[in-house]
Amino acid sequence: MAGAVIRPFRRDDTEAVVSLWRDAGLVVPWNDPYLDIERKLTVQPELFLVVADGDAVVGVAMVGYDGHRGWVNYLAVDESRRGEGLGARLMGEAERLLVERGCPKLNLQVRTSNTGVIEWYRSLGYELDQAVSLGKRLIPDGVAP
Repeated sequence: MAGAVIRPFRRDDTEAVVSLWRDAGLVVPWNDPYLDIERKLTVQPELFLVVADGDAVVGVAMVGYDGHRGWVNYLAVDESRRGEGLGARLMGEAERLLVERGCPKLNLQVRTSNTGVIEWYRSLGYELDQAVSLGKRLIPDGVAP
């Protein structure tokens, strides 16, 4: 972990980031990860974070703030690097950047079947909200390549 640094995403990180997301099971048929990257680069690109260790991208998180709540999406750490604290460092940096912007609360969504990740977030101080997540697709992405 000593050489790992958190920095903003760069375009040449694209393939490594998509690969991390795929390996972590975060890519689903109704979300095209390449389109999601392009969309993020138009809104608060400085909050699209990667953990780089030399030339390798070993972690990633999309962070955003809408003026009411902060969000973290697509957080992933390379499976071979899990347990080193990289995910916690990413979340800590996300929280720092959001507090810096005056954000009062951070929300995130985890699939209910992903109990291990839910417990990991709980270990960082996150609690289950008494809320239901609803969604409506406005622009269909189709099947991810």
